[in-house]
Amino acid sequence: MQNPKIYCMCLHEHHLENLKKLNYIPVGLGKNHFSNQWVKDNENINISQKNPFYGEYTFYYWFWKNVLKEIDDNTWIGFAGYRYHWSNSNKFSSDEISKQINQKNFSDHILKNIPNEWADSNVILGEEIFIDNWKFSKILKHGKKIFLKNPKFFFKKNRNIKLHFDVFHGQNILDKAIDVLNQADRNDFKDFVNQERSFNRENLFFCRSKKIMNDYFSSVFNWLFECEKIFGFDLEGYGQKRLYAFLAERYISFWFKKYTKPKTWPIFFYDTNKNKIAI
Repeated sequence: MQNPKIYCMCLHEHHLENLKKLNYIPVGLGKNHFSNQWVKDNENINISQKNPFYGEYTFYYWFWKNVLKEIDDNTWIGFAGYRYHWSNSNKFSSDEISKQINQKNFSDHILKNIPNEWADSNVILGEEIFIDNWKFSKILKHGKKIFLKNPKFFFKKNRNIKLHFDVFHGQNILDKAIDVLNQADRNDFKDFVNQERSFNRENLFFCRSKKIMNDYFSSVFNWLFECEKIFGFDLEGYGQKRLYAFLAERYISFWFKKYTKPKTWPIFFYDTNKNKIAI
């Protein structure tokens, strides 16, 4: 099968040498300086100034408005980050691969060619993160008030995406955001966050359908722009600074599962910011 186009999103210029070795398309996010060897999210039609709050979604917006229409349909387009990479196999889970990775074997594990298992799919999402198995120390640190008010949450079976978001990003923020979602998806998304105990990791995906990508970007950005009217940008602390990226991370799982039949695939952690890559 064809080689994919993989855009790797970074915050600093010094990643370039590593990305070239991996045949990634280097993407520079935000206001830092990047040479002309980079694709930059602050050129042409863009929302780059929102990067501290939107994360990778400032590039998704740039890609949607400036590049998507030029892409040949049926071309696999993938998105990665300097710390999160697609595995070349689904033999091991994301967490298992992350434990095996080191400077010497990293390049042997990243995805370079489209796996045969993807032949009947148009969308690939990262392997799920399950958010119901909390350590008691985290409950005490982040969720004590919510758990004491609703003791049912001490039982694993009652924990869901909604509870996880309330604890780590602010109580009732997700509810307020869902209230301004388009009517066609509002109730379905509300059911999703109240019923599901996992979501797909890292806000990354592969897709080979221009229509699917266009429909997703249109839906998610229309929603996030409405959310801005509620929450604005006076956001501080890890749990809220990147609020719009956290909202989108839950929505990406819902939207693609509702409108497509995605396959899931391991995404492993390796920080190319700290390590040169041996090829």
